[in-house]
Amino acid sequence: MKGLRIAQVAPLYESVPPKFYGGTERVVSFLTEALVAGGHDVTLFASGDSVTTARLVSPCEHALRLSKSCIDQMASHITMLQMVQDEIEQFDIVHYHIDYLHYPLSRYNTVPHITTLHGRLNIPDLQPLYKKFSDVPVVSISKAQRHPLPWLNWAGNVYHGLPHSLLKPSFEKGKYLAFLGRISPEKGIDTAIEIAIACDLPLKIAAKIAEDDHDYYENQISKMMQHPLIEFVGEINEHEKEKFMGDAMALLFPIVWPEPFGLVMIEAMACGTPVVAYRNGSVEEIIEHNRSGFIVDNREDAVKAVQNIRSLSRHECRKVFEERFTADRMAADYLSVYWQQIDTNGKMKNIKLAQL
Repeated sequence: MKGLRIAQVAPLYESVPPKFYGGTERVVSFLTEALVAGGHDVTLFASGDSVTTARLVSPCEHALRLSKSCIDQMASHITMLQMVQDEIEQFDIVHYHIDYLHYPLSRYNTVPHITTLHGRLNIPDLQPLYKKFSDVPVVSISKAQRHPLPWLNWAGNVYHGLPHSLLKPSFEKGKYLAFLGRISPEKGIDTAIEIAIACDLPLKIAAKIAEDDHDYYENQISKMMQHPLIEFVGEINEHEKEKFMGDAMALLFPIVWPEPFGLVMIEAMACGTPVVAYRNGSVEEIIEHNRSGFIVDNREDAVKAVQNIRSLSRHECRKVFEERFTADRMAADYLSVYWQQIDTNGKMKNIKLAQL
C-alpha cells in the first residue's frame, strides 16, 4: 500500500510537541512521528518552534501561549488556514486538530478531511454550530465524548497513544501519590489533596496554573497546599514525567467533569503506575478496573482504593498500555479512518461525474 500525503493541522497555542502542558499538541506530535516512521509524506502545520521529522509549515515563529509579543492569537490561526488552503491539492487527506475553525472552508474543498475533536462537547453554544455543520466528518477520542452530540458525522473513534519507549516503567512500589494536570475545579485538585491527607500519604502535584484559574488557586487551593503532606512541583516537561510518575504509588484522577480522554491516565500506565479515577467522562473506557487502576465514585471509595493499591500489578498496568495505548496503534487506527474518507470521497466524485 502506497504512503499517503497527509497534512496535520495543529493548534498554535503550544509547540508540537509542547514544552510543558499541552495535551492536543502532544498527541499531534506522537501521531505525526508515527506516520512519518510508517513511510507517509506528512506536512505539519504548527508553530515555528515545533520539532518534527515531518515537513514543517509555520505561520508564526513561536507558540502563542508563551509568546510575549502575541496579542491576537486568532490572526495566526487564520493565516495558517490560508497556508493549508494554498497547498491543499498536494494532500490526499487533511487532518485538523483545531476544532471547528476551518469548517466554512473545508465544506467546499474537494480534498478529503477529518477533524479530531479534542475538547468537551457539552457546551450549549456548540449545539447550533454543529447542527449547521453536521455533515463535517469528525473523530472522537472516546465514546463518552460523543454523548452530547450523538448525531454528528462520526467517522471514527481513536484513543490517544504514546510512543512505546517514551516512558519507561518502574516496577517499584512507589513512595507518594501523584497529581498531574491543571489546577482547575474540574480536575479535582482539592479532592486529590483531601484523599492524600485522609490516607496520610504525601502528594506531589505537577500542574499548570492557567491565567483563568489563578483566582481559583489563590482563593481555594493555595492554603490547602500548605499542609506538610502536600508538595507543589509546578509544570514539568516530558523528560521529567517518567521519574515523577514512575516513583508514585498511584496517580489520583478525581475529575468532576466529562473528561474527553485524559492523557495523563495512559502516561501513568506507561510508567507502570495504577490510577485511582472518578467515574466521569472517558474513565471507564481507559481504566480497566482492578487491573490498571480503580474506578471510584466518591472520596471514601478513593481512600479505600489507595489503601488497596498494592493489590494491583504494575506489570499489568504497563501491559494494558502496550496492548491499547501506543502511538503505533493510534496511527494505524487513523490510517483506517483516512482510507475510509478517501474512498468515500472518491465514490462521491464518481457519483457527481455520473450525474453530469
